[in-house]
Amino acid sequence: MLGPMVETLTKVRVVPLHGTPQIQAADRLLRRVWSTQDGEDPPVALDIMCALAHTGGYVAGAFLGEELVGAAAGFLAAGESLHSHVAGVAPEVQGRGVGRAIKEHQRRWAAERGLRSISWTFDPLVRRNAYFNLSRLGARAERYLTDFYGPMTDGINDGDVSDRLFAEWPVDGTRAESSDTSEARVILDTSGRVTGPGGSAVLKCATPADVERMRRQEPSAARDWRAAQREALGGALAEGYRITGFTPDGWYVLERAA
Repeated sequence: MLGPMVETLTKVRVVPLHGTPQIQAADRLLRRVWSTQDGEDPPVALDIMCALAHTGGYVAGAFLGEELVGAAAGFLAAGESLHSHVAGVAPEVQGRGVGRAIKEHQRRWAAERGLRSISWTFDPLVRRNAYFNLSRLGARAERYLTDFYGPMTDGINDGDVSDRLFAEWPVDGTRAESSDTSEARVILDTSGRVTGPGGSAVLKCATPADVERMRRQEPSAARDWRAAQREALGGALAEGYRITGFTPDGWYVLERAA
């Protein structure tokens, strides 16, 4: 049974934000999370967040005590869905349940409005996000979107193309079941080598341990990983495979669609 609109998880309180001062605080937080510098595009424009909050869209903040430590904004989308366009957590409190609390709040918000799912995009190279979205939450990701946002200058994505996976999280909490991976065919290994699916029923696709560090210190290697994953993971999804899981050590699990 779904609980009240205010979600408490590890002492995190998530509530809708109203009024320009609160939304300005969310804007400042998101810019800090994304390391957005002067002259760079913010994760989401302040005027858009104000308009969303005023017209019934989703704009919420996560608090530890009285301190704003997370923020998210989204809008109603086709298919009776809430699309979560942006969500960020202050670096100093990551790993303390803030992201999970925001997602649970979104689930309650969507359920109260009779919506069926929550959707968002994420970078398939970022291992911790893939694990959180696919394994901890149980979201589905069946569409690979090539350079979805075009060039981005927000601090995190500078210098990289914006390939994304499109995630959908059913409000009712149903999850995909992952198969045994002992016989899975590796289509992208930890060295970045790509191999075709070869008609195998179950596939595994690797991710780099820390692509964000790699982008800063080894940009050429990060670009190589992007190209390899686009070929392997994007190619398998285009051939009709679907992602059914993500392992703790950084592998996508895919199965051939029935």
